[in-house]
Amino acid sequence: MARRRHFPAGRWGRLPLRVRLIAGFAAAMLVVLTGAGAFVYLRVRYALDLRLDEDLAAQSTQLTGAARAGTPLPAAARTGPGEYWQLLDASNHVLAASPGLPAGSLLTSGQLERALHQPVRADRGTLLPISARPLRLYAVPVRPEAVPPAGQPAVTVAAVRRDQRDEALRELIGQLALANLAALAVASLVGYRLARAALGPVERYRGEAARIAAGATGVRLAVPATDDEVARLGRTLNDMLAALEAALERERQFINDASHELRTPLTLLATELELALRRPRTAAELEQTVRSAAADTAHLIALADALLAVGVQPIQEDTAPAVDLTAMLTGLVGRYRAGVGAGPDGLRCQAEPDLTVRGDATRLGQVVTNLLDNAIRYGALPITVTATRAEDLIRIMVHDMGGGIDREFLPHATERFRRADAARTSPGTGLGLSLVEAIVRAHHGELRICSAGTHHRVDLRFDLPCDHPAGGTTVTVLLPAPADRPPVRPA
Repeated sequence: MARRRHFPAGRWGRLPLRVRLIAGFAAAMLVVLTGAGAFVYLRVRYALDLRLDEDLAAQSTQLTGAARAGTPLPAAARTGPGEYWQLLDASNHVLAASPGLPAGSLLTSGQLERALHQPVRADRGTLLPISARPLRLYAVPVRPEAVPPAGQPAVTVAAVRRDQRDEALRELIGQLALANLAALAVASLVGYRLARAALGPVERYRGEAARIAAGATGVRLAVPATDDEVARLGRTLNDMLAALEAALERERQFINDASHELRTPLTLLATELELALRRPRTAAELEQTVRSAAADTAHLIALADALLAVGVQPIQEDTAPAVDLTAMLTGLVGRYRAGVGAGPDGLRCQAEPDLTVRGDATRLGQVVTNLLDNAIRYGALPITVTATRAEDLIRIMVHDMGGGIDREFLPHATERFRRADAARTSPGTGLGLSLVEAIVRAHHGELRICSAGTHHRVDLRFDLPCDHPAGGTTVTVLLPAPADRPPVRPA
């Protein structure tokens, strides 16, 4: 019995599917919106910083030129509103500065070390939290080829306030946050609507499945006239329900037929035993009663064996032994020929040499035995058993020259306990062809029953056309031929 596997589910796995879909969609949208907002912010900041750097470069050129020429800096470095400057020596001491700056150098010691040899850009103050005096700095060495001694100009620092630039960036951050939140809310709402619409049919399917589990019959899912995944799932489930109902009906019919077939010999057995106990019997009468009971018991055993054999399991072609069909068919036809008293012309065997197939020799013998029994019981001589290789298949045919099978009964010939009207008065249980079909299917083969010009294929496995005489009845068994030729096991 198959065991149902259970996988541990965390908190995420216990959430409804639509909630998980919306959460995943919202997380993906958040990443996309955050990335887009960061890109816009960086581009705007770059543009604003570029404008400030251009102003600082012009101011620094004026300051550095004056410092190198010895021009008095207060006269040479006239600055506008929000613009400042400093002149530093190699020890980071302020030699001169524009009014409005606090005491001390605008550069750190590390920034000064780099500014003695190359231009340095730096920011002072933070965007968030808001600084009282945010500055953009541009430090340039007066003489990068040699560091002047202490007390002489070494670095010029041009500075400009960033108030407007920072205010613009803070406003941009706020607008982007509001826009992203609004876009995320709208996208999540749309995603929820879409997920709800997409999962609505699945929920309806679940409700119908619950009704079926509660015992409702003849229920089919309402499938929309589309060709999306949900519609295809609905059509597949409807096909599955139809197949399950058909299988259930077949099993119910099988149980009813089996009960009926078992009831008759059991009733006869009970009646015979009851009559035997009503009055004293002679030894001969008791012996006759016991013999009748033994015959009924043997019939019950044969019927039980046939019922068990119908459920034969598929064979494994890789591990199944090889069976010599040529020897098996020759031996079976010889025994039947002796049993029915038919000559070589009445019961013929035409089997190609060295025909092998992988499978169960006993079960394959049952196939041929049942087909020969039916041909002798319901057909007419001559009966011909043929075995040939056709492409990559082994074809076994049992042909008789009887009146044939009724065309309307032919599709039901392999059903359990189904018997034609002409065969109901003869011995039998109606399980012969059912057993043949089960064994052929277990050997991955195909069974065909052709009679009076009507062709019926039980399983549509192979494309090989029928090839048999036009008159009478022919039962064809197609089995896969082994790719290799392993050692043959005697039948």
